[in-house]
Amino acid sequence: MSTDEPTDEEVVQTASDAAEGYVFSQYKQSAVRDLDVTVTFEDGVLEVDVYLNAPGGPDEDDPDPERVADDAALVARNAVDELFGE
Repeated sequence: MSTDEPTDEEVVQTASDAAEGYVFSQYKQSAVRDLDVTVTFEDGVLEVDVYLNAPGGPDEDDPDPERVADDAALVARNAVDELFGE
């Protein structure tokens, strides 16, 4: 069993990739007007903020962008948990 902890850079990259991957699993890339994923990992504390500007909402066929952004942040946190669980 390895005792090597992931580097801060690996944690940030894993979270960012997971969040972006989730967003683009919900929307075609061409439909996303703006996406900003901000990830910080300092002193063992992970912060993930996802801003998404895309079509959708309660009255439209596309998914609600706020929900997708929240879910993307959750997916990012789960990916980091898995990274540490390996």
